[in-house]
Amino acid sequence: MADTDRAFDFLHVNEREDKPRETGITEIRGPYYDPMGPRELRDILETMGAYVDIYKFSGGSFALMPEDAVRELIEVCHDHDVLVSTGGFIENVLIRDHDRVERYIEEAADLGFDIVEISSGFLAIDVDDTVALTELVQDHGLQAKPEINVQFGAGGASSVEELESESAIDPTSAIEEGKRHLEAGAYKVMVESEGITERVRDWRTDVAFEIATELGIEHCVFEAADPAVFEWYIKQFGPRVNLFVDNSQIVELECMRSGLWGKKSTWGRIASYDGDDG
Repeated sequence: MADTDRAFDFLHVNEREDKPRETGITEIRGPYYDPMGPRELRDILETMGAYVDIYKFSGGSFALMPEDAVRELIEVCHDHDVLVSTGGFIENVLIRDHDRVERYIEEAADLGFDIVEISSGFLAIDVDDTVALTELVQDHGLQAKPEINVQFGAGGASSVEELESESAIDPTSAIEEGKRHLEAGAYKVMVESEGITERVRDWRTDVAFEIATELGIEHCVFEAADPAVFEWYIKQFGPRVNLFVDNSQIVELECMRSGLWGKKSTWGRIASYDGDDG
């Protein structure tokens, strides 16, 4: 964002690419965790829209709303150059409305969605099938954003104990699945936090490093469920790491990315370099 677009434009902030960005992407939660309507969304995007790249519905919340309300939310996002994602509801469609998967994708396209997330945290499903879904989404002119998991049951509000009762997934399998999706043309790969930094007794930071190294940090969007998590990702991978956060955390995240503010271990330490500066 050009300095002339912000207040106090004489104060330094780290270099930020203009939208559409390939790195430094911020995806935010929309309806489900927060019963967000268009007025709340407008307020958020009128103040922080320059830093929001993707708006994500969750839990199939769009299926409870009047169609006009869904369209209005999407239009508000598009007015601020924000892409709109279905969230990972397709796994519910696969189970309950198996013969209507393509209709679900067609409806998403008709309503104006840009991204269909392909989740499988609760499913036992072949990689070939999820890759076929990535291809189907793209055949309908939408961007596919498949999810990879290292914990069966990822994507819900399960407790630590519930997830511990399920077997963890070998990170190598998740990485190979991510590679298949990227080879099929997926937009980005969503990395679920369960089993890495959420619903675990100890963070599996080794898994985050392995995924970033093998898939390429620019191809991943990491779920960062709270400020301590997105601070860790920024410390390890820099301010241009792609993150999915709650909508209430946009300002705190962007202050950290920009170098304006931070916590004890990051205050004054986050930097970027633009080789064209001089």
